[in-house]
Amino acid sequence: MAMDLAHAADGYSAADAERVRAVTAPARDFLHPEAHENLSGGAGTFPGQPDAKAMSHPETTLDDKSVERFRLGFALFKKMWTPAPSSTQASDGLGPLFNARSCQSCHVRDGRGRPPEAGADSQSFLFRLARTPASKTERAALVAHEKLNFPDPVYGQQLQDKGVTGLAGEGRPVVTYSENVVTLGDGETVTLRRPHYSVSDLAYGPLHSDTTLSPRIAQGLAGMGLLEAIPEAAILAEADRQEKENEGVHGRPNHVRDPKTGALVIGRFGWKAQNPTVRAQAASALSTDIGISSPDAPNPYGDCTAAETACLKMPTGVQSRLGDTEAPDPILDLLTFYTGHLAVPARRDVDQPDVLAGKALFYRAGCAACHVPKFVTARDAVEAQHAFQLIWPYSDLLLHDMGEGLADGQQVGEASGREWRTAPLWGIGLAQIVNGYQAYLHDGRARTLEEAILWHGGEGEYARHAYAAMARTDRQKLLKFLGSL
Repeated sequence: MAMDLAHAADGYSAADAERVRAVTAPARDFLHPEAHENLSGGAGTFPGQPDAKAMSHPETTLDDKSVERFRLGFALFKKMWTPAPSSTQASDGLGPLFNARSCQSCHVRDGRGRPPEAGADSQSFLFRLARTPASKTERAALVAHEKLNFPDPVYGQQLQDKGVTGLAGEGRPVVTYSENVVTLGDGETVTLRRPHYSVSDLAYGPLHSDTTLSPRIAQGLAGMGLLEAIPEAAILAEADRQEKENEGVHGRPNHVRDPKTGALVIGRFGWKAQNPTVRAQAASALSTDIGISSPDAPNPYGDCTAAETACLKMPTGVQSRLGDTEAPDPILDLLTFYTGHLAVPARRDVDQPDVLAGKALFYRAGCAACHVPKFVTARDAVEAQHAFQLIWPYSDLLLHDMGEGLADGQQVGEASGREWRTAPLWGIGLAQIVNGYQAYLHDGRARTLEEAILWHGGEGEYARHAYAAMARTDRQKLLKFLGSL
């Protein structure tokens, strides 16, 4: 990854630039692990046992005062919000329409979500709603990055399946599957689930005819602060490299507005890289998932629209003696600190021969073209603990066309209906241990890492075909490597 980063404004000093180029160069030796490869999250990596709490520890570089702040953030993360008015005034304001009562309800043990299974609902799964722009004014707003897309006129930007007492939830997500059998190069078969989506029990009339449903599961939270600390120039340099090499992979950033500053920056978080900072991600989730307002998303009615008049008549949890929103400072600050300082768990078995062989196959198949193994964070990172760390997220944080099979048809900022941010892979091998299940891709359709690979299309099609053509023993080695991340 050749970078032109010899400027302090790019996050590195001139003296640092050569060191960064050397340490982030692609692996060449697959007989031995690279230096510090086990420390996925740099110096703050959690080195302990990979158990069910492996994703929920503070970075080991935090001092005692910061650990206390982290714990306060965790208390807010698991806080169960209540409808207003409530005797616990510091906890009311839920909804009026919502998907979950707490952050932890979706991000159980800070891990991944799943789709509804066997008729049971899932709080960690939801539908994002958006329609195409309907006028020159709306199209101009997209070009100016004033809007990411446009909500359904009745149901808003997200389907909330729950409502406070006396208010019906908007509807229930319905997921059904058909089966698609894939035959690999050696004759072995794998059954993929093709999802089909609809909404039942719509409470406030039909969806707009142009509204699209984009299913989403909750993503793992470890390492988010480190991803924010990667210099923007390093991410853009990776996009330039892919364009120049012209090998079928053409990642590009999603330019979005920072809701706090209004500045046009690159998105890093969310399935379509629609949120630029950890704080923006937290404020968005508070508002749309729980219906709690904050200084960065101050509407106390959350995603209620003008058409949902019953929702707008409900009381809110704004307490003037506490502030102008339901979650005034320092609540958003503490939630941001917590989610920004969750440690990445250490790699396992980095020197095991089959893992090293699987790593070589990962590179050879072209997986590392998008799942870029390593970056160095900025020397001037906002959080001192995140400064100048070699980290291993296995993502370029860029948008890629993943083909029609994974398309949701929904534009989000500059991301088209076929584009998704490269999902970071660190911690992915602990999904079963942390959450008790495996659910991969944006909608959780893939029940195994193998299924996730076989769903890759578009820019990921070369890697998908390379995997499918491998001998069974080689496929097992590649999967073992992924399991070590």
